[in-house]
Amino acid sequence: MGSSKQLCKTLKMKVIDAHNAGEGYKKIAKRCQLAVSTVRNVIKRWQIRGTVEVKMRSGRPRKLSDRTARMLVRKTNQNPHLTAKNLQEDLADSGVVVHRSTVQRCLHRQGLHGRVSRRKPYLRPHHKIQRLKYATGHLQKPDAFWKQVLWTDEVKIELFGHNQQRHVWRKKGAAFHEKNTLPTIKHGGGSIMLWGCVAASGTGNIARVEGRMDSTKYQQILEANITPSVKKLKLKRGWLLQQDNDPKHTSKSTMEYLKRRRLKVLEWPSQSPDLNIIENLWVDLKRAVHARRPKNITELEAFCKEEWENPRLLF
Repeated sequence: MGSSKQLCKTLKMKVIDAHNAGEGYKKIAKRCQLAVSTVRNVIKRWQIRGTVEVKMRSGRPRKLSDRTARMLVRKTNQNPHLTAKNLQEDLADSGVVVHRSTVQRCLHRQGLHGRVSRRKPYLRPHHKIQRLKYATGHLQKPDAFWKQVLWTDEVKIELFGHNQQRHVWRKKGAAFHEKNTLPTIKHGGGSIMLWGCVAASGTGNIARVEGRMDSTKYQQILEANITPSVKKLKLKRGWLLQQDNDPKHTSKSTMEYLKRRRLKVLEWPSQSPDLNIIENLWVDLKRAVHARRPKNITELEAFCKEEWENPRLLF
């Protein structure tokens, strides 16, 4: 015997038609192979509401009112770093006791989801003013202007990067089986410092920085790599050198060197590594190099230089 919840609309209407034809509950139930109570419920629903469809249930009432939901949204807008536990405790202080997951579901319905905070340079008010000035001053620059910029930067690349993330297929309780773990070594197993440059037409030279980078060493790197890179990238007369405001880049001796070599430097706001296009290439370079799993510093340097010249790095 079927229940009224499982009946299709066609069978329900067949019950109603039989009832309208004067048949009794038992006869209809026998012919349709239904319980008498099911036939009775279908007919009663038809008589009261004029439909055989089951009315939608309201379900269990939500424990958090609309007003409370608005309050949670307001708190997270004021301080996005609040955790669901913090909000749960705030609600408990006001007499509303709910589980942490209830708070999370409430925020999800409002379009708010927990995400890892993106890391950005710390900006003081004067940094923001400088960045805005730079942006407004260069907003209308044509593509031809940016194609004449040689972007430069330094980066440290570790033999075994700390920030690698790899996924494995494993069963519950097998997280620390050797085959499922990612070996780590203190200080990344060693590292190298690289200087590189790039333009719209491709990558320029890349050079390893031996020892501590100071103004003198920085000038030596520029002397050995700038001219070959400009020729390789076919930059035209009037090209611009981009460098950040690191002390070794803006020291008195470095500024005198740039003036002596007649190198024009692109104006650059402080605390703005995120504006330098080479930062994207460093990420791609690290990913490509670590995918090849260098075994020592010599291989690490060789792989870095090979991948830097790989055209796929730019695409």
